[in-house]
Amino acid sequence: MPDELRSPIKHHLVLHRIDPEQGIRRYYSLMIERDLLGTIRLVRHWGRIGTNGQEQVEVFADEIEAGQALEALAALKRRRGYRDL
Repeated sequence: MPDELRSPIKHHLVLHRIDPEQGIRRYYSLMIERDLLGTIRLVRHWGRIGTNGQEQVEVFADEIEAGQALEALAALKRRRGYRDL
């Protein structure tokens, strides 16, 4: 795909938090996708590493809004001790 057609928005981000002393082994995944009807969705997936976890989907009017939400959620998780994978 030519660079001018690529989106500047980060579309997939995976964070993890591992603290053996506290027994914490968690992941948090954020992904922006477009469904078959063209709807822009932010899909959040989280849980203990090695499990199916949980999923939540949020619909946005455009890719910019979805990207801002992704970055805000990532910043919140990083403040809580999650690191980029």
